[in-house]
Amino acid sequence: MTGPESEGLQLRRAVCPGSFDPITNGHLDIIARASKLYDVVHVAVMINKSKQGLFTVEERMDLIRRVTAEYDNVVVESHHGLLVDFCKERDIPAIVKGLRAVSDFDYELQMAQMNNGLTGVETLFVPTNPTYSFLSSSLVKEVAAWGGDVSHLLPPTVHEALVARLREK
Repeated sequence: MTGPESEGLQLRRAVCPGSFDPITNGHLDIIARASKLYDVVHVAVMINKSKQGLFTVEERMDLIRRVTAEYDNVVVESHHGLLVDFCKERDIPAIVKGLRAVSDFDYELQMAQMNNGLTGVETLFVPTNPTYSFLSSSLVKEVAAWGGDVSHLLPPTVHEALVARLREK
């Protein structure tokens, strides 16, 4: 093995968690920015059995892998359970979250404090690019389902998959 780990240096790791149903340009912006700050960025597709997604977890992971292929330090995985357990299992000390608005901060701050209290994992808040400040997967799906053009809000391969999936329904 070559590189920092073989030389006794520990890689700086972080996780970008979410449902990513589907991944948007806003998500991709946060992942890209995190990839510049950390040696390894884990994108964790969190599984919530009580929610029925438009895309399966495997399809979401495939789409994320395709749109993050240019970042050689991004690893895409899924997890069912507590995010802090995902972090503990992989020795990840930091969670990277994008904040769109003050309302996001209220909720995310509580989560960050809980996660830190449980395991000491830190949360880094990254302000969302203003271009994507209103963007959510739910909103994209709703607009697309009504025939609205969301092509500028998604990577092209994701947009194609979304349109195809909505045609099936």
